[in-house]
Parts: sequence; structure tokens; C-alpha cells
Amino acid sequence: MPHIEQHKSLKKYNTFGLDVNADFFTSINSIDELVEVLNSEQFLSMPKMFLGGGSNVLLTKDYHGLIIHNYLKGIDLVKREEDFVYVKAASGEVWHDFVLYCIDNGFGGVENMSLIPGSVGAGPMQNIGAYGVEMKDVFHELEAFNLTTLQIEKFNNADCKFGYRESVFKNEKKGQYFITSVTFRLNLNPTVNTTYGAIQQQLSVMNVEHPTIKNVSDAVIAIRSSKLPNPAVLGNSGSFFKNPEISASEYERLKNEFPNVIAYPTNAGFKVAAGWLIEQCGWKGKVVGSCGSHKDQALVLVNYGNASGDEIYQLALAIQDSVFEKFQVKIIPEVNII
Repeated sequence: MPHIEQHKSLKKYNTFGLDVNADFFTSINSIDELVEVLNSEQFLSMPKMFLGGGSNVLLTKDYHGLIIHNYLKGIDLVKREEDFVYVKAASGEVWHDFVLYCIDNGFGGVENMSLIPGSVGAGPMQNIGAYGVEMKDVFHELEAFNLTTLQIEKFNNADCKFGYRESVFKNEKKGQYFITSVTFRLNLNPTVNTTYGAIQQQLSVMNVEHPTIKNVSDAVIAIRSSKLPNPAVLGNSGSFFKNPEISASEYERLKNEFPNVIAYPTNAGFKVAAGWLIEQCGWKGKVVGSCGSHKDQALVLVNYGNASGDEIYQLALAIQDSVFEKFQVKIIPEVNII
């Protein structure tokens, strides 16, 4: 049985740095340890929550149950084809460390997602993405532990029902599985994707004319570091809200009323920049109590030191209300609010 701690502070286990307590806490290093914990009579009927990097969670109160900290590690090369390689990573691996491993080995596909905080296991849950690339683009399959049957099941791309920051694990199968590993299909002859955002501009600053995956990763790291606060210095969870998706007719209405609106066409309509909406409502850089919207990126809510999770939640609600009042557009949190 892994070591169980009581009345454990979760401050260092969430990137907001919120000092909430868990009644019980344990770290698991293997599936066997997980099975042992789940079969334990003490925890059988108790609420349970898995925490990886804690980068996509807002803890608004103490947790009256068992927190299971995911510490599954390991990266394995599963199969190599002429143009592709299949790499399996344990869900407790730090996402950015995995990206750097791929770059060091010349495996292309994840470089645009450099420096996204969190663990590998959180990737498919959120269908993480950045700078024109999403998890679904490099995903092959995952293994997940069914918390009812205590059996491992495999999910392919279609099974995961990936959407914009969405998957089956955030919807109909929420709370039913624990992702144990993710297998990626990566390119041995990568074509870099530099068309999105400021990557091209950053590569010019770096004097790079023929970028490699390492150059793209370095550019993304530079851009993210300049725009987003380091959670180790200033508590945050990255982008707090998703960019809202609206119909073409809604976009026309917005465009007529607000000609400077920032939006991108999608298959179903348009995706509006949530950061722009929030900024137009006067929130960028605004401090409310011990929290606020970051001075360089309105989409990032930050903890200036002693904020409670509920304080940040109330700020998020106020931002949502003001955006809806001004634009009649709903912005939805990307972060899981507990």
C-alpha cells in the first residue's frame, strides 16, 4: 500500500498555488499501487480525485476525500515505420519534458505545444493545443484504467471524441477512467508548422530562415515566456477561458457592432479571441483583492499571493458576466473548477 498522508496541503500540487487541504493524499508510482488504493476498504466509498501537474484545476475549497497524485513515469519507443515513430509516455510524465525528449530524438509533431504546463495524461483529457497544433493531430491511442471494473481499456482517436479543449473524458466518461499512458504517432521527416500566431516573426528575430523542430520549439518557448507568467513565480493555470465558437451570423453581428473584433474562421463558424473580449471589458491588468487578470494577457487569471480559489472563481464569474453583457457572447472556463 502506498503511503497515505492526512490533512495534506495541496499548495504545491496546483499551479494557482492555492492552499487548500485534502483529507487524505497519496502518490502512486504504478498501476498495482492504484489497484491497492482503490481496493482498500478505507477508501472504497470515499470521493477520489486524480491530480497530475495541477495546471488545469481551480480548487475552491478543501477536498473531503482522497487525492491520488499521479507519479507514473516512463517513455518507450513502441514501433518505428519508414516515416513515423510511435512513442508511449506514462501519464505522470511532465508534458514539456516529453516534448523536449521528442525534439532531442528528431520526432516531429509536438514542438508547437512546447511549454504547455501539466502532465501527459491531462493532454488527451483537454485535447491540449497551441499555435495551430492539437493533441488529436499527434495522438495514436491511450490506455485508461476503468475505475469500476479495475481493468485497462484502450481508446483510439475516434473513441476519445476530441473537440476544442474537449474529449470524452470531460463529458460522458468524466470521472470513470484514469489515463495511464498515451501513445503518439510522430513524424521522422517533419514538416514544421510556422503559420500560426507570432512564430514566423519570432523566427525572424532569431535569424532562422530554415527552421527545424528545435527552432520552432525555441520560438514557441520564447513567445509563451514573454506573454504568460511562470506559475512558479505567479500562480496561474494558463488560459482560464476557452475561445468561444460562434456561428457566421453571430460573427456578422459582432463585426458590425465591433469592427476590430479578433476572430478566426472554423468549420462551423468563427472562433473569437476570448482575451480580446475580456480586454475590451477593461479587465486586462485589473487587480481584484489578491487576484486579477494578467497585465500582458487578459485570458490568464493570476493569484497575487494569498487569493482563495473562491476569490478567483468569483472574478471569473464577474468577467463572464461583463463579456456577455457587452457582446452577448458566453465565455466558458477551460479550467476544471472543483
